Amino acid sequence: MSPTRSVLVEAHRLEGWLSRFRARNGMYTVGPDTGGSADSLRIVASNGCTAVLTPPLPRGLDVVPADPLPDGRDAAPEPPSGGPCTAPTPPPGPPGADRQPAAGDAGSGPIAAMLGAVDTRIPVGLLLLRRGGYSVGVARDGRVVSSKTGTRYVQGRTAAGGWSQQRFARRRANQAASLVEETAVRAAALFVAEPPSCLQLGGDRTLTTLALAEPVLKPWAGLPQTPFLTVPDPRFAVLEEAAKAALSIRITVTDPPEAG
Repeated sequence: MSPTRSVLVEAHRLEGWLSRFRARNGMYTVGPDTGGSADSLRIVASNGCTAVLTPPLPRGLDVVPADPLPDGRDAAPEPPSGGPCTAPTPPPGPPGADRQPAAGDAGSGPIAAMLGAVDTRIPVGLLLLRRGGYSVGVARDGRVVSSKTGTRYVQGRTAAGGWSQQRFARRRANQAASLVEETAVRAAALFVAEPPSCLQLGGDRTLTTLALAEPVLKPWAGLPQTPFLTVPDPRFAVLEEAAKAALSIRITVTDPPEAG
């Protein structure tokens, strides 16, 4: 079975990623991914390598459009600057020198339509929570604009039995409940100041689900969610990575089959 790997590529870097994919694997075709999400695209290179591109949010969701950026920055996408691909970066040259015709190029066709539906300027509510602490915030254009990070101790499981085990279980439950409540309150304060259009959750699924169910987060509990992130103990640096990942294109690459 051919090796498969997944990467996250920010929307403004996708064209560079595709260029390197083409340089390594040859010309490719683009079509719907009939075996996956209705919004996913499958590109198949001439050497048999495939890549499935999935947008961060399904099309047709009721996502509030982005307001003008608060600091007046130009909202136009940055020039592509490469992506997580092992192909060597093409040497610099005059504009258009490396523009080989390719079906589904990021500037036109179905890939352009996918990118057109990804508005990276919309505010994203970030909520990362694990037993070691939390990091919450709001991101726009892949950058954290407000945040709060805290640490809490939640006792691990004990091997003791009987009465001691019950006592430790109650203590652990109380510590977890306190962590969930504090996370929800901190997140709500940030979301009131900068209402998000969608949510990026990550960390411990059970704890994040409990936090989102807190009454203080009820106004945002029904917002669209990007795919759940697996993260280490939340710190600000982890939150920054989550801000970049939230509205990135999910790409699953399958290497070409080995010659039999």
